Amino acid sequence: MAEIKPRIKLDRKEAKKGDLVEVKALVQHIMETGQRKDAQGQTIPRKILNRFTCTVAGKQVFAADFEPAVSANPYIQFKFKATESGPVVLTWTDDDGSKIVGEEKITVT
Repeated sequence: MAEIKPRIKLDRKEAKKGDLVEVKALVQHIMETGQRKDAQGQTIPRKILNRFTCTVAGKQVFAADFEPAVSANPYIQFKFKATESGPVVLTWTDDDGSKIVGEEKITVT
């Protein structure tokens, strides 16, 4: 399986300390609820991204728990307060423990 690369956009890559930075991210994932059946009547196993975190310079600035009702290819948008420069790391965790990770960088002055 090819590595999934999320699409991440920061509204600014340079910010002053205390500024709000908006993050928009989209990741490809089937988000199977475990409630549907295939053509043979067998239940399709659940496979969802159940946890999302965002860290900046190693410190968590946002987190969310996803439930089966989230659509395929989930889109997320949020803001965080810029406090220090470093990598902005977005991590989606699947039911099976696998992770999809994307990264951008921000410079705070």
